[in-house]
Amino acid sequence: MAKTVKKAASGPEQVVLAIDIGGSHVKILASDGGAERRADSGPDLTPRQMIDKVKALAEGLSYDVVSMGYPGPVRQNKPTRDPMNLGKGWAGFDFAAEFGKPVKVVNDALMQAIGSYEGGRMLFLGLGTGLGAAMVLESVAQPMELAHLPYKKGGSFEDYVGERGLEKRGKKKWRKHVFDVVDRLRAGLQPDYVVIGGGNVDKLDELPAGSRRGDNTRAFEGGFRLWRDKALIV
Repeated sequence: MAKTVKKAASGPEQVVLAIDIGGSHVKILASDGGAERRADSGPDLTPRQMIDKVKALAEGLSYDVVSMGYPGPVRQNKPTRDPMNLGKGWAGFDFAAEFGKPVKVVNDALMQAIGSYEGGRMLFLGLGTGLGAAMVLESVAQPMELAHLPYKKGGSFEDYVGERGLEKRGKKKWRKHVFDVVDRLRAGLQPDYVVIGGGNVDKLDELPAGSRRGDNTRAFEGGFRLWRDKALIV
């Protein structure tokens, strides 16, 4: 169920701690300034280990609420299944209870999409280990599971434009498939513009028409907007 984006009521602004969970690193940034802090993650990372790392990273920081970008599907602020590139135990985990503060958990692609949003109908695609996807439609944010839709020769979009596709077919063919997948999704979903982010966007010298390059640091801005932008429906 999607939620909408209104301006927060006047008064002291609460400090948001945004957490971006990835296959290589866990990164945090507080909304009141300072530098990004990060720690290694990896394929065996459990939610308990992640929390311990975040608490160590956040030592000396004061924050009121938490936003978390999680690499998998989320419902009612909890992961619904364990991620492909981390350890076990994430599904159903209660992060608010562990942090002792209000927590909003969203899919990581959605958090970066919210941080990249500039109005209208936006499609966000994250090129990384897999294919992350989200849309924001007139301030209504919607996570999307497009990665495993069928594409070519029995494979999925992710099989061709994810990390495996890049390694298997090489950069030239991978770029060709990225352009094709973006064109197909634009035709089907009719966004006003497309933002392409993720770690592998830097391997694109040019971008498909109607697209702009994303910035992974916008995930933190998305985390801040989850609490600040009352018009945003997630």
